[in-house]
Amino acid sequence: MPTANIKQSLHTLAEQLPENATWKDVLYEAYVRQEIAAGVAAADRGEFAGDDDVKSAFAKWGVQIETEVD
Repeated sequence: MPTANIKQSLHTLAEQLPENATWKDVLYEAYVRQEIAAGVAAADRGEFAGDDDVKSAFAKWGVQIETEVD
């Protein structure tokens, strides 16, 4: 993300935080936003698990899932 966008995002975040926000709140919100952006970028690149991958991962813990396809 370009520096100008980071600065704007920080200003937006500051405006959205409550008056009694702490630095811990700021860091948490920034981290969450960064992780969401990374996830969206990965999905945009097609890097996400398909139904079979998810079923396989859950099966390792003995959880069976069913998916419905319309």
